[in-house]
Amino acid sequence: MATLLRGLRAAGALRGLGGVLAAPTATNPQFCRLRRGFYCAALRLQDESKSDKASSSSSSSSSTSYHEHYQAHSAQQDTAGQHHSDPAAEGTSSSADGQSEYQDEEYESEEQLQARILTAALEFVPLHGWSMEAIAAGAESLGLSSASTGMFINGSGELVLHFIADCNTKLTEILAEQHNQVQLGQAEKRKTSEFLRDAVETRLRMYIPYIETWPQAMSILLLPHNIPDSLKHLSNLVDDIWYYAGDRSTDMNWYTKRAVLTGIYNTTELVMVQDSSPDFQDTWAFLDNRIQDVVNMATTAKQVQSTGEAVVQGLMGAAVTLKNLTGLNQRR
Repeated sequence: MATLLRGLRAAGALRGLGGVLAAPTATNPQFCRLRRGFYCAALRLQDESKSDKASSSSSSSSSTSYHEHYQAHSAQQDTAGQHHSDPAAEGTSSSADGQSEYQDEEYESEEQLQARILTAALEFVPLHGWSMEAIAAGAESLGLSSASTGMFINGSGELVLHFIADCNTKLTEILAEQHNQVQLGQAEKRKTSEFLRDAVETRLRMYIPYIETWPQAMSILLLPHNIPDSLKHLSNLVDDIWYYAGDRSTDMNWYTKRAVLTGIYNTTELVMVQDSSPDFQDTWAFLDNRIQDVVNMATTAKQVQSTGEAVVQGLMGAAVTLKNLTGLNQRR
């Protein structure tokens, strides 16, 4: 670029000099040769300046084309890099998803794992009874080691208590659904005696798949360390039945009703494990009689209460009459 500028300046100077020299009349031959020499030199400088401009423009155009080519090539590389990095990004996202799923599985609590094992173990109770062998078989069915039984400190007691809690939950769901149907007008409200009878039968029928081994379960529940949890589950069961039966009492009747129903449930359960009749018909007949006894007792209690009140009122009336006859009520 500097060479081009110098050439242009020299060409301008020579043109000025040529113009000055061309002004006089060409009479001297030496002067004419000198003028022609200057004129040729000026032409050469002009040609060189033109060639320099052309070369500079060509170089600039070539540099521009090279720059454009470089930018296009870089864009292609970026595009190719993006296409090439997409599988890696997908692989990273999929690996992240896999890690999140793995973490979800990894963060399963110990109680949830125990519940899964005990639920799977129920399938093996008819074969192994309420024992650690059934729990080990349940763990193996889930792909776990039989050493998982070490998680259960209470052993077979935890299996029985888990089954009872699960049955109570199922009964509560059934009663809640029936209650909702009554509230929506889709079913008629039953008498309290009929409701109690059906609820107890529904709950006891859950023992039928394990009836052959249920005496063993009852003996396990009677162990000292299992009695508190056993009573808690029984209390929750009786309370839920009375609640959905419509009982909202807050006086001593609350305790009386639950004590009576607990006795009916326990005695019917004892009859059931010894019943050999088809579909446990003798058991359900026994249950009907016990429910009827409770209804009769309630009716008798009401009759006694009404009779007692009548007797008291009669005695008080007789006392007032006697006072009137003797003149004790007269004012003096």
